[in-house]
Amino acid sequence: MRLATLIFLALAAPLPAAPRADISEQLARILAGSKVPALAAAAVVKDEIVAAGATGVRKAGRKTVVTVEDKFHIGSNTKSMTATLAAILVREKKIGWDTTIDESFRGMKIHPEFSKTTLEQLLSNTGGFPRDVPAKDWTRLWQLKGPPVRHREGLAKIALAWEPAYPPGKGYQYSNTGFALGGAMLERAARKSYEDLLTKYVFKPLQMSSAGFRAPGKNGSLTQPLGHRPDPKSGELTPIDPEPSGDNPNAIAPAGLVHCSIIDHARYARAHLGHGPRGFLTTRELEFLHRPRRQGESYALGWGVDTKPWAQGPALNHTGSNTMWFSVIWLAPNRDFAAVAACNSGAQEGFQKCDQAVQLLIKLYLQE
Repeated sequence: MRLATLIFLALAAPLPAAPRADISEQLARILAGSKVPALAAAAVVKDEIVAAGATGVRKAGRKTVVTVEDKFHIGSNTKSMTATLAAILVREKKIGWDTTIDESFRGMKIHPEFSKTTLEQLLSNTGGFPRDVPAKDWTRLWQLKGPPVRHREGLAKIALAWEPAYPPGKGYQYSNTGFALGGAMLERAARKSYEDLLTKYVFKPLQMSSAGFRAPGKNGSLTQPLGHRPDPKSGELTPIDPEPSGDNPNAIAPAGLVHCSIIDHARYARAHLGHGPRGFLTTRELEFLHRPRRQGESYALGWGVDTKPWAQGPALNHTGSNTMWFSVIWLAPNRDFAAVAACNSGAQEGFQKCDQAVQLLIKLYLQE
């Protein structure tokens, strides 16, 4: 082979990716002196996960340390995953953004004002549903039996008979119920459970092999971190076994029951920067998902939208907690940057530590 050809092939060969930075020591300094048992974080620049780390322990008072492969509950960060799934099913013509509640839930008792509420309204918190499920109905959700898809059906029978919190499409209220009903509409359109659909259309294409549903791990085991519930008076943290009280009812899975490793959460963030596998989300679909729905409001489809100087434009974000875990995700599309962080505590201090981890990554990769 000629020398010129060898030189050309050498120049044409892709450069190996830079090794991912381990930020575990920096995270340990953030966690020092804190009651929060564990903290994990990762950053994406362009199409690479450039940094990741984890520090702390899986259970308060024990010595089993966490790793970047450990699974953390991401709470309401699930919501943008549900909207992502909806965008894919809309593309496949299984459902439309303008599909209405009465079209999806035929034969079910529906309050007249909810009948024309659309999938898009449910997934943008503009569908008329309240922020919280009334206590008596929350108890009923815990009593539902059978596979998870039946739990969403049970929620629909309960919630569709409510009085709207405001006229659908003419207001805004953050609502787990709205997202859960949106997920139920996807189930009915595709004739598969939400769990199966999200696994097929989101987790598998993004190689999120750690992703699953409900709190991770098994009762009496430290194979995964445990969530910790803060005492409202003392602030002391109590570790909680995954089942049954380590998470919320299956009925609201599309609003917030996903867990995954910090690396897989970063893979998801990377996809929303436009670096997913070919055909995962188009530029038009990303723009649609990331656009706030009402003038004066800052909520898109599973994303809060803000402006930050470090983002040099829009900054998309969401936080998640089931009261025993905390997670946060940030995207800066104009900087081709994303950051994710998670901890196994539902205390306010958990939010603060996740926020400090994100600030660390912003400083390292956007403000050097």
